[in-house]
Amino acid sequence: MAFPNRYDRNKMALSPEECEELAGKRIAVVGCGGLGGLVIEALTRIGVGHLRVIDDDVFEESNLNRQLLCTEAALGREKALVAAERIAAINGEVEADPVVAYLDEGNAGDLLRDVDCVVDCLDNLEARFWMAHACQNLGLPLVYGAIAGWFGQVCTVYPGDLSFVSIYGEPFESGGESQHKKLGNLPFTAYSISSFQAAEAVKVVLGKPGQVRNRLLMVDLLDGSVDDMELQ
Repeated sequence: MAFPNRYDRNKMALSPEECEELAGKRIAVVGCGGLGGLVIEALTRIGVGHLRVIDDDVFEESNLNRQLLCTEAALGREKALVAAERIAAINGEVEADPVVAYLDEGNAGDLLRDVDCVVDCLDNLEARFWMAHACQNLGLPLVYGAIAGWFGQVCTVYPGDLSFVSIYGEPFESGGESQHKKLGNLPFTAYSISSFQAAEAVKVVLGKPGQVRNRLLMVDLLDGSVDDMELQ
């Protein structure tokens, strides 16, 4: 190991065996923007061994207010490729697998195959439903997160869970666009929800208790509240 003390502070909260186990795990992060860039940062630093980062978009000026991977020099560049460069710069022991593609009905199964967990950092409902559908078919746990203005929510969905339907209704019947387009996105909201998502992903791949499953964690940073709602 080039940096033998890299994970010393991890070991205050995770066992040495768990740290070793993380190095063998594969996680897909779908979306490398406001939530995704921060999730990628956290999972890279904690030592997840393989990260597949999926996004077909490029950085634009409106991303500068909150997206960790977006710098003035990165404007116009593919988000997934910038994410892979960031991973390499932080932790050479993490294998980055950048995929410049839009997840849809036709490719979702192939894009998410051969990983241990999927983290949903998308901003549109159609791709979100295709991703959830693919995870059900592949038997993969999915960590969901979304933000809008001062508000965010997160939960973990295992195959067979009905969490997505509880939140959004039946696939493709809701017809609405994501609320962030109406309420905007603030940097601290993305930072808060992405932290919950990264923590959930680590708990999932290590089999740790306390996962936000069959319930929805709702965070309101404007009034400083966190609510926990059971999903039916």
